Amino acid sequence: MEIICLEEAAFYKLVEQVVERLKGSQGGKKDKWISDEEAMELLNIKSKTTLQKLRDEGKIRFSQPQKKIILYDRDSIDEYLEKNARNTF
Repeated sequence: MEIICLEEAAFYKLVEQVVERLKGSQGGKKDKWISDEEAMELLNIKSKTTLQKLRDEGKIRFSQPQKKIILYDRDSIDEYLEKNARNTF
């Protein structure tokens, strides 16, 4: 039998990496409502102004449960991306 010794910090870092990998590989249920950072990542945009423009023009759905909290509908973002996809020749 082989024994592997790790420092405490290295052990917890390894555990965090395993948990993140498992979350990513599950591919199961994703959150319906996502933050502005996640929405910007999905849309591949860097500006909150562009995100606000999409929201104001009604191109993506959003919910505002509190004054300073805005959540975006992942499905509407996926639909927006599909609608604007171009087929190759």
